[in-house]
Amino acid sequence: MGKESKSGGCLGWLLAIVILALVVGAIVYAVKQKMDHANDNKPSPVPGPPGAIDKKYADALKIAMQFFDIQKSGKLVNNKISWRGDSGLKDGNEANLDLSKGMYDAGDHMKFGFPMAFTATVLSWAILEYGDQMAAVNQLEPAQQSLKWITDFLINAHPKDNVLYIQVGDPDLDHKCWERPENMKEKRPLTQVNITVPGTEVAAETAAAMASASLVFKTSNSAYSSILLKHAKQLFNFADKYPASYSENIPEVATYYNSTGYGDELLWAASWLYHATGDRSYLDYATGENGKQFASWGSPTWFSWDNKNAGTQVLLSRLSLFGAKGVSGNSGLGNYRSSAEGVMCGLLPKSPSATSSRTDGGLVWISEWNALQHPVASAFLAALYSDYMLTSQTAKITCGDHSFKPSDLRKFAKSQADYVLGKNPLKMSFLVGYGDKYPQYVHHRGASIPADATTGCTDGFKWLDSTQPNPNVAVGGLVGGPFLNETYIDSRNNSMQAEPTTYNSALIVGLLSSLVTTSSAVKSFT
Repeated sequence: MGKESKSGGCLGWLLAIVILALVVGAIVYAVKQKMDHANDNKPSPVPGPPGAIDKKYADALKIAMQFFDIQKSGKLVNNKISWRGDSGLKDGNEANLDLSKGMYDAGDHMKFGFPMAFTATVLSWAILEYGDQMAAVNQLEPAQQSLKWITDFLINAHPKDNVLYIQVGDPDLDHKCWERPENMKEKRPLTQVNITVPGTEVAAETAAAMASASLVFKTSNSAYSSILLKHAKQLFNFADKYPASYSENIPEVATYYNSTGYGDELLWAASWLYHATGDRSYLDYATGENGKQFASWGSPTWFSWDNKNAGTQVLLSRLSLFGAKGVSGNSGLGNYRSSAEGVMCGLLPKSPSATSSRTDGGLVWISEWNALQHPVASAFLAALYSDYMLTSQTAKITCGDHSFKPSDLRKFAKSQADYVLGKNPLKMSFLVGYGDKYPQYVHHRGASIPADATTGCTDGFKWLDSTQPNPNVAVGGLVGGPFLNETYIDSRNNSMQAEPTTYNSALIVGLLSSLVTTSSAVKSFT
């Protein structure tokens, strides 16, 4: 009997200890869950001045910036590209204008004003947001110089209030030739929009470029900044007063840069003019009836040369996130911010509303032509919004029943950048000149022809068809990118995948600048 009682007592104590341990464990778990939940709602620390440099992104940024020099037209100053020289010196002569500057669009020698202006706007935005990070790796001055090379052209292309030259060259003639830009002999006709033949989207995008660039140069070159702002105001008035699509009024432009609508450019331009001037009428324009009509609130879109809505949504979100003066109670701003968060939710892979349009390797993939434009543009916006959240001490965004931190957005941005730089199934960089493996047969006339070769319009096609790699490296060019199945055909004749564009360069420069190091976002551009 005694032994049985002792055994029963031991079992009782053991059971009590087990129960106590379970209770203590449950309490500890509950406390930890509460603390974790509290931490989820606690904002991450605000980054200080530029921190430690990430060498990978710094090296890539230095390479990407060089493509702007490769694309320059005109009398080159401090030319750093050994195989490039002066070109397009007579551009604009037929209208007694100097349109020799600006940049060639892609692998051809066309100057298309619509995407060139977008290039300037995005590059301005990148400088305004990440100029301190560019400066940390000695890339701010090159970025400003490249921007001014474009805006010098845009100023000259706008000789009267309601006249804007939007194209230099005939794409049909241009594409029938394969030659170095230095050797061009074919005619370079000009195309314009005016009161009789208006083109709202190209005029408004040029206004956005001028307004954003005026902020870039406001301190360093105030006189130039004032000139840019004057042109921006005039062009916006022209675009708004004579609403019409340039693609419809000038059908031949639709073959290459067809616009799907002009409302997004009007909102984009008004938003930049508000930042440049502080004039509330521009903000009211973007957030009032025009916003209701054109902003696609609640319907996420892809940021690109054609559609600026996602960019405008992120740009105007900074006003509500940073509590800008004089904007409280503006319901339209709230719509822009919620729409921007909808864009972010579509990008985050673990979000309930995440886009399924991705490769198996994780690249956002929307279009066969120039596939890398959309993921790079999206990653740039994600990096911006992440930094806005950090600086404004916004702990999270909500996507359905999930919440995400700024670090989640930055992780997405890095994933797209890393894919571009070689972390992909092909283990190949799509940024020409970066890494050990990158495209060798880039669709680019100047890069494909030896610098000492003398060619006419058509005999240069032997270089297009050559089986040898390009004799000149189009350093910094971001090619079109992979197919959905993550294949890439490295062929000069494959312009769908192998052609770099100048506006792609602005987007990748913006993205890489955001990742070079960490820094708080500026709360105001002025």
